[in-house]
Amino acid sequence: MSHRPRSGLAAVSSALLAMSRHLEMRDVLKTIVASARELLDAQYAALGVPDDHGGFAQFVVDGVSDAQWKAIGPLPRQHGVLAAMLHEAHPERLADVRKDPRFEGWPDAHPDLVDFLGLPIRDGDETIGALFLANKNCPKPEGSCGFTQEDEELLALLAQHAAIALTNARLYERSRELTIAEERSRLAHELHDAVSQKLFSLRLTAQAAAALVDRDPARAKGELHQVAALAAEAAEELRAAVVELRPAALDEDGLIATLRTQIQVLDRAHTARVTFTGAGYRALPAAQEEAVLRVAQEALHNALRHADAERVDVSVARRGPGAVLRISDDGTGFDPAAVGRAGRHLGLVSMRDRASGVGGTLTVESAPGKGTTIELEVPGG
Repeated sequence: MSHRPRSGLAAVSSALLAMSRHLEMRDVLKTIVASARELLDAQYAALGVPDDHGGFAQFVVDGVSDAQWKAIGPLPRQHGVLAAMLHEAHPERLADVRKDPRFEGWPDAHPDLVDFLGLPIRDGDETIGALFLANKNCPKPEGSCGFTQEDEELLALLAQHAAIALTNARLYERSRELTIAEERSRLAHELHDAVSQKLFSLRLTAQAAAALVDRDPARAKGELHQVAALAAEAAEELRAAVVELRPAALDEDGLIATLRTQIQVLDRAHTARVTFTGAGYRALPAAQEEAVLRVAQEALHNALRHADAERVDVSVARRGPGAVLRISDDGTGFDPAAVGRAGRHLGLVSMRDRASGVGGTLTVESAPGKGTTIELEVPGG
């Protein structure tokens, strides 16, 4: 690469440094894709991380607008040229990907790709991703590929560093998951011990009060006062534990990043398409952010587990000094007038309690067969 201009070397250096700055998997993927497209001057770039079921756990693109990406539809499967990059473990440089015998077409809204350069990202013997670029921004004689051997060598160099960045990101996520699991296990053990002791004392005291109520009403009354005190202490133990169980990711990453990560996981885990947008949001006090997160989690659970939704759209946007959360699905819906039954089943009471607890308001719009929209507005600090 000694014949490359100095500006090119500086660009490579900047790309490698950018990849090393991030630990969150999504940020790492986006940085790799953007760096590759810029370095090789391509119109489009994409990176897919395979799952174990013939699809992709994550798939990131650069050069495609959000509207185009939504119109394209579900993530691609591991087939055609993508499968070749994952399973044959060698670069693919094509003058026209559409003429390759492995080409199997793409959705109507998909951009038209012509010249193509792709290669696997490998960690030892394991293929952990497929990185590709398309439509080199340069004049191309008829039937030739705009991507050169030099481009292929540069992308291979980038892929080697991408493998390190992806491996570090996976280790970071696993470490954080383990830390959170260990902390929750510890808290659950402490909660069990503390509340169990209080409930045991409460039960004995209640039994004593029942035995005394006929022969010594005064003492029975005292025992009942003790029951009330013990119940209050048990409730306080529970409240303290719930406060301590505030999601670690919320403190570390903030509301928007936490929601985006959780929704990406749900989108991969369910057949329904789950999307998230955050517009103009600014940080809120901890209590408000936790209320927004918990309501979002409850509403998403309803949509994905009970409503048979095919699409769920989640958004958080600034509204005055506060924020508004909106969750819309195209599921079976329900009759909000049947609030007693539906409220218990769908957790609406809990969501309304969380809203009122931070001075917010919750509105629910739904009808049988018409989907459901839940909106939570919370004030600022």
